[in-house]
Amino acid sequence: MSIFALQSLAGGFLDEDLEHFNKNFDDWCIQFEEYEDAMDIMQTLENQEGIDIVEITPLSYPKYFFRSLQGTIYTTRQIEDKIICVVEPHMGSSFKIAVCDLKTKKVRLSKTSYKNIPSVESAFANFGD
Repeated sequence: MSIFALQSLAGGFLDEDLEHFNKNFDDWCIQFEEYEDAMDIMQTLENQEGIDIVEITPLSYPKYFFRSLQGTIYTTRQIEDKIICVVEPHMGSSFKIAVCDLKTKKVRLSKTSYKNIPSVESAFANFGD
């Protein structure tokens, strides 16, 4: 489920009007299923040297797919149609496990808080077993 997007080196993703860059990746940003299609469009733009083609996947960039997911994401894995993440919701807070549903785009945080990396790693490794 990889997609490609055009990102400004200053930040932001190219909007469907091919003139403006949105700060956040959303439904209005232009998306491509193939790298070559993104390259074809990029070559038509004036400021090509200020634009990168980025690959976005649910595993490597869950924040692009799940805007309600807040905090620092440390690790992810996919189990069927869910992305499971270890997240620190706020700097210095306890860790949580986030379950992100690829079909509904909803995020659910675990009720359990984990104070340190070893405890959350164990829970994360055994999640879904």
